[in-house]
Amino acid sequence: MGISESTIQPPSDLGDLLELIGQVYDHRLKECGPTAGGVFWKNQEGQALRYEILLQIIDGADLGGGISINDLGCGYGAFFEMLKDSPIMNTSKYFGYDISLEMIDAARIRNHDTRAVFSHSPLATEIADYSFVSGTFNMFLGAKQNMWRDYVRSSIRLLWQNTKKGLAFNMLDAGSESRLLDLYYADLNDMVDYAKTLTPNVEVVDDYPLDEWTILMRR
Repeated sequence: MGISESTIQPPSDLGDLLELIGQVYDHRLKECGPTAGGVFWKNQEGQALRYEILLQIIDGADLGGGISINDLGCGYGAFFEMLKDSPIMNTSKYFGYDISLEMIDAARIRNHDTRAVFSHSPLATEIADYSFVSGTFNMFLGAKQNMWRDYVRSSIRLLWQNTKKGLAFNMLDAGSESRLLDLYYADLNDMVDYAKTLTPNVEVVDDYPLDEWTILMRR
């Protein structure tokens, strides 16, 4: 019998909650396969648009490659698949991390490129020039708001410590008119204020047609 994310009661312990979320993604991947729908995106176009916006963090001098990348919540490796044939990945290295073991297995099967390493982990363990988080903080299964907010902040802080040049992440907008119970909608001003405790160089991108925003943090 499969997991139904709409009927799950979230645990109060963060570790158990992350394990449960990982299981939900395991189940979703088995249902939908390695597609945008397999990671709960509505369509591939929206998934690609998010990546394009996140990539605005990369300095012009680095667009030709020779960099390292952390991708927290990499799923089945869609971001790397988008990047692998671009100049950005010339002599570059990519590190993908996910709490879903099924996702990591799928990413490894789909990508045999030696420039990519996929790890089953809730944290980025490598120090990289640039770090990315796309949709990773969206699903919280109706957990306690304060617990998830603290988790997001600590994740950003730890990822920033492993980032040498820039970090980009997106989150669902708390001002969205249509909201789902299992998803976390963050207050933009609150997250900007927090990001500025880590670096004064913070940029917001919110002029794209999705119910979310993106924050770009630079050293």
